[in-house]
Order: sequence, then structure tokens, then C-alpha cells
Amino acid sequence: MKIQDIPTPFYIVYEDRLRRNLSLINRVEREAGVNIIMAFKANALWRTFPIISEYNRDFTASSLNELRLGTEELGGEAHVYCPVYTPATIDEFLDRATHITFNSLGQWEKYGSVALSRGVSPGLRVNPQCSVIETDLYNPALPGSRFGVTAEQLEGNFPEGLEGFHFHQLCESTSFDLEKVLTAFEEQFGKYLPRLKWVNFGGGHLMTREGYDVGHLISVLNEFRNRYPWLQVVMEPGSAFTWRTGDLVTSVLDVVENQGIKTAIIDASFACHMPDCLEMPYQPAITESVEAAPGLPSYRLGGNSCLSGDYVGDWTFPRPLKEGDRLTLEDMNHYTTVKTTMFNGIAHPDMVLARSNGEVEYLRRFDYNDYKNRMD
Repeated sequence: MKIQDIPTPFYIVYEDRLRRNLSLINRVEREAGVNIIMAFKANALWRTFPIISEYNRDFTASSLNELRLGTEELGGEAHVYCPVYTPATIDEFLDRATHITFNSLGQWEKYGSVALSRGVSPGLRVNPQCSVIETDLYNPALPGSRFGVTAEQLEGNFPEGLEGFHFHQLCESTSFDLEKVLTAFEEQFGKYLPRLKWVNFGGGHLMTREGYDVGHLISVLNEFRNRYPWLQVVMEPGSAFTWRTGDLVTSVLDVVENQGIKTAIIDASFACHMPDCLEMPYQPAITESVEAAPGLPSYRLGGNSCLSGDYVGDWTFPRPLKEGDRLTLEDMNHYTTVKTTMFNGIAHPDMVLARSNGEVEYLRRFDYNDYKNRMD
């Protein structure tokens, strides 16, 4: 089977690109002496886990479903963070977790001693209140944040038996952003570190992005470990594992024009299949597009749902678009595939893996029963 023979729409993941990212992550682990684990919130395509497990089996989960998937399909250390645990969920979390992070002192008081008695290493999420993220939707350090305990709240209330700190301040950020956050973290919480076994730097470390200063990251991590050699350092990037490892391939179904605006309607939906484009918002690259220039046609892309705002644009193309043209929306693996919906009953794109040896195979095909069973 060849890629051009697969009917659209479909997500495609490239094994060679995935291995490239995993190799770089392993390099940082080795040279910095840290443990970098995979975050399920960015990637839950478990049919690719046999590839990932060659490099890394440890993971972080924020729900019972993610935790079960990780223990069944990866099987390494299971780090858990959830904004709130309940009497109905805490036992199952503790049955499967190796590390558990509590979001508040109240949650620690309820479940900290239980975790210790079950042999699960307990941590507390802290909030250094250092903001390096421009988009509020993804910024856990905004005033009034519900995430983590501040230094003021922890003063005089350090929990007995606590083994780790966890902070998460980054989003597709640089090593220089991490350096800034670490400065704030150490200033506010450094006095407690001699009492801990581990510290989790959270996610958002986009070390596989082109231009990311990997050498600087390794230097920052080594300097931190030299200051606190007894601490195990954990990082749990989401995007970095699957950054630019896959695309969404679509076809133009129709071209409409209204008040001088041309829209190419495709057989996929931004609302259903690329929600971050509307939430962030951001405009993905399209392989077949070109830079805008006089005389070249430009189009919005419209999704095939009934939502009025299901469109993004504009893009410019070397020639007018027509029905049947294929468009490749780039970098649609991380986060995108785990956030999709079947709103409006829109057909879900199939999942395809392009092997390093040139073979292409379906990982998952979706049909009516997938839609119906969501409401069963």
C-alpha cells in the first residue's frame, strides 16, 4: 500500500521521525542524568508504543484511563498527577502508580499517608508563580491558578513524609524559559529540597524542535543536579516525543466564495480533528502551500462540520484549488490525535503508520459503530 492510495482523511505517523525524536530524548537523559517520561495527554496512540518502548517505558498519567493504558502497554514507572482525587478513584490510582503528586495541601492531608502506606512515592505540586507562557489557555501560572501550592501556603506546613516536588510552568518552551523558572523555584522552595528524594520539572520542554538549544538544556540540568545530587530529576514533556512526527492528509471537496473570500471545504474538521487550531489559536503549515505573492490564489480552509467557526486561514497556493486536491496539514500527531471528537457525527480520520522500511499500514480505521458506541 502506498500513501497516495489511502483515502482521505487520515492521520499518518512516520516511524523514522518518531525514532529521531526518541533518540534525541535519550541523549538528553544520558548526558544530563535525568529521567524523561512520556505524557499521555499529548500522545495515546498505543499502537506506536512498541517503537517508543525501545527507548522509554516510563510515563505520566492524569486519569485512570491514561494510567491503565500506560501500565498495560508500556509497563515502566507510572507517575500520576491529577488536580483532584476522590474516595472513588484514589485506590485504583495507588494500585497502579509508582509516584503520585497531590495538587493541594488538602489533598495531601486526605491521601498522603495512604500513599506512603501503599508504597507509592508521594509528591506535592508547587507553583513558583513564574509565567513564561503567552497564551493564557495554557498558562498554569496565571493569578488565581488552581494548580499547585505557593511558597507562602507551604511556609510552616511542610508535610511529614513528602518525597517529591512537582512544578509545571512551561508550554512548548525553551531551555532558557526552564532556566528562568528554575531560578524562581529554587528561590522559593530551595530550602525544602534537602528533605526530598525527587523533583519533577513537568512538561513543556520542546527539546526536539528545530533550533532548540539542546546543549544549553543539558548544561542547565547538570548544574541543577550538581547543586542537588541526591535528587532524582524527572521531566515529562508531551509534545517533544511526537513533535513533527505526523500529518493530517485531507482532500478538497468544494470551493465556495462569499464577499470576495474563497474557502476550500475539506473532508476534515478543525473543530473535530484539529481543535488546537481554534483553541490556541494557530495556523498549521500546509505542505502544498507557498508564500503569498501577487497573482497567486489564497483560500481559507473550511471544515466539514456545521459549526460556523470551523475554518482557519488564509493559505496561498501556486494554482487554484479544485475538488480532489490533497492537502497535507503538518505536525498533527502530538495533542491533536488525543483531543479529537465526533461532534456532528463527522467521520473520524483513520490512523496510518509509515514504517522506516517504506511500508504503510493502518493502525486504526473508524466507522459508524465508533460514533454510536460513544453514546451507548
